[in-house]
Amino acid sequence: MELKNWTVFGLLDQDFVANIKLACVFGNLGHEAIIVTKSDDVFSLGSNSAGCLGVESLSSSLTPMKVEALCQKTIKGFSYGAGPHVIAFTQDGSVYAFGHNGFCQLGLGTSCQTHVPALVCGGLTGKKVIEVACGSHHTLALTSDGEVYAFGQNNSGQVGCGSTANQPTPRRVSAVIGSTKIVSIACGQTSSFAVSDTGEVYGWGYNGNGQLGIGNTVNQYNPTKIMLFGVFITKVSCGTAHTLALSDEGGTGHKSNLTSPTRVATDLGRIVDIAAVHYGHISAAETHTKVFMWGQCRGQAVVSPVETLFKSMHDVFACYSTPPVTYKPIEAKQYDDLSIVDALKLAFDDPKTSDIQFVVEAKTINAHKAILRIRSDHFRCMFTGKWEENQEDVINVDPDIRYVVFRAFLQYLYTDSIDLSPEDAVDLLKLANYYCESRLRNECETLIKQSITIDNAARLYASAISYNAKELEEFSFQYMLHHLTAVVQSDSFQDLDGDTIRNLMIQLAKNGAFRY
Repeated sequence: MELKNWTVFGLLDQDFVANIKLACVFGNLGHEAIIVTKSDDVFSLGSNSAGCLGVESLSSSLTPMKVEALCQKTIKGFSYGAGPHVIAFTQDGSVYAFGHNGFCQLGLGTSCQTHVPALVCGGLTGKKVIEVACGSHHTLALTSDGEVYAFGQNNSGQVGCGSTANQPTPRRVSAVIGSTKIVSIACGQTSSFAVSDTGEVYGWGYNGNGQLGIGNTVNQYNPTKIMLFGVFITKVSCGTAHTLALSDEGGTGHKSNLTSPTRVATDLGRIVDIAAVHYGHISAAETHTKVFMWGQCRGQAVVSPVETLFKSMHDVFACYSTPPVTYKPIEAKQYDDLSIVDALKLAFDDPKTSDIQFVVEAKTINAHKAILRIRSDHFRCMFTGKWEENQEDVINVDPDIRYVVFRAFLQYLYTDSIDLSPEDAVDLLKLANYYCESRLRNECETLIKQSITIDNAARLYASAISYNAKELEEFSFQYMLHHLTAVVQSDSFQDLDGDTIRNLMIQLAKNGAFRY
């Protein structure tokens, strides 16, 4: 699962990330997140505003805390409001709610805040919920038989019951919709939408910006059918004050400060998905090969769709939405076959597929000429030119190079990661310098800094000069400047050659080391 653009997940262990099945980010600042693992455990982390993390404690946490009440419940999805409140539904159609509840948006019959997930009953008893959607302070639930239930704040008619009284428990939205089977639901900040199995769209609630698309700006206390003649709508997605509707032909209607649906993005090709969040004014759409965005993107008004370099609409919301929240939970895709990254990692030192062997300290490392040619200019010359090694299947490596270092070097070409201790990284730096691998050299410098001590500072400084590692040279120099009395008494300082010591003294003097 790709979560690198979501800062709230920045401290997660990679092994933990590999076990994530579902993840979503929410909250008024994008500071809360909830996670479902492949083992069906549920965790949450973040600021815990209004008890929205679903744990016993009201404390915030940078690391995942287990949500015991939702573990082993086979959670299928979440939606979340601006309080925030969180609604979760399970494989068997049960609904759980927790968090802010000042407007009865949890559907529990009271307005008391609930920080431990509670089962939502009332009108949903005996019903199987297959989708939930939240506005700022209200909630919709869609059942398997196509019925819509609503509860929570109703100041603009967003519950769809014909009045403006808050609804404390789930109540079926039946006016106008009647027995029509609904297949999809969506919520804006204070508006609600439903899409039928015949491609019709119904909207109700706040309409001050024309987001209901009914030709006026009057709030609707009951569902109102939106006139989209000859268009079959498959999905609706809502922002704070605008609405997107996707047709089965890949067209998008965008109702922002317009009172009737207007087609947009006509020149993008066939659109296959759309996204918006009730927290903000950003929109996204994707074709089979491209992702576009428009609206309020990090404070900038983007008035027409802009093609991005992203592969997923989730990245649009991670990088450009304010706040950065997921428009729907991020799902880990399950594949039986390996990605190219994982395949390369497994191919390293694999004797069954290799076509070249390196012998170091009487030990063999298996590799592939094609991969080495692609990854390294040195090996590209070696295995495509008239070098002797191009004709050989076994190459004996210089005896001055240690096995652990050369193996780490080759492994880096396959994995882009260094599997070596900081103490051994100086030898890898020497190898990177010899093979002209500038990126590896920079990473070695970063790794070596972790191992600097009084005893080895002078040696690292000399090595940095030898291998033209400017960043490491400056780091080592500053370390010696701050610990000069101890460093000059170390064995590694005594081993420096005369020219290095002379030049070092000059630099130390220029930096005020001998002022007193």
